[in-house]
Amino acid sequence: MLNFHESLAAQMESGHHKAFGPNRRLAFAVATMLGGAFIGIADILMFAAAGPFYVAESPVAPLLSGLVFGLGLVLVIFAGGELATSAMMALPQAVAGRQVTWVRAVVVLALILLGNLVGSIVLAAIVSGSGVFADGTAAGGMLEGLVAAKAHKTDLQLFLRGIMCNVLVCLAIWSQARTSNDVAKIILMGWCMFAFVTSGFEHVVANMTTFSLGLFMGVPEATLLEALRNWLIVGAGNIVGGALFVGGSYLLVAGPVKDAAALVKRH
Repeated sequence: MLNFHESLAAQMESGHHKAFGPNRRLAFAVATMLGGAFIGIADILMFAAAGPFYVAESPVAPLLSGLVFGLGLVLVIFAGGELATSAMMALPQAVAGRQVTWVRAVVVLALILLGNLVGSIVLAAIVSGSGVFADGTAAGGMLEGLVAAKAHKTDLQLFLRGIMCNVLVCLAIWSQARTSNDVAKIILMGWCMFAFVTSGFEHVVANMTTFSLGLFMGVPEATLLEALRNWLIVGAGNIVGGALFVGGSYLLVAGPVKDAAALVKRH
């Protein structure tokens, strides 16, 4: 298992790689779209698997939702894709290690978010015509219920849930990168995703698919204005959770930064 300095170096290297990804425009665009689509696939699986329990008001619904959602991050890591929420940790750490500038990090994060959104919308457009979320289906009932619940949350609730969500997502990324065992990686990511979904925390990229599906399916509370409010506030919370609470904490734990930055060149 990597020690803290080596783990920080790995994340700085990841941040550096992400920061210069746009130099290969088409490849970067496709990778960001895949990242959004992979999380969207997990979102759709969650609705399909937990929907019957949700509409029956079973207490099992949150547990089942959490159990299946881990597929999204597993696909991002093992199949390959660029995900904004993990970049919210790696890019600031790369900036702290003087691997990239703040300006470049902010621009690249915005581009990853845009690509994730496009991937989510394309996936939602395809699935909305498939009948999976048609009127009367359990998945459609759960979609309508969750969109309504998200729409009635206050800005502060969304922001704080966004922080907690990306604390768990970035802990998943940080932890799985410390081991070379693929089974351990899957278990670590699965448990962290289980914790955030079952707890009801908010993930900006997952919500891109949720609200896109809601808009395509005509869910009353899924207005464009509400989608934008959710994405902006949850996204801000995700940034704080990833950059400050996880990224910043491990900069202090693994420091000094200059030593970790030097490891990047040898990692």
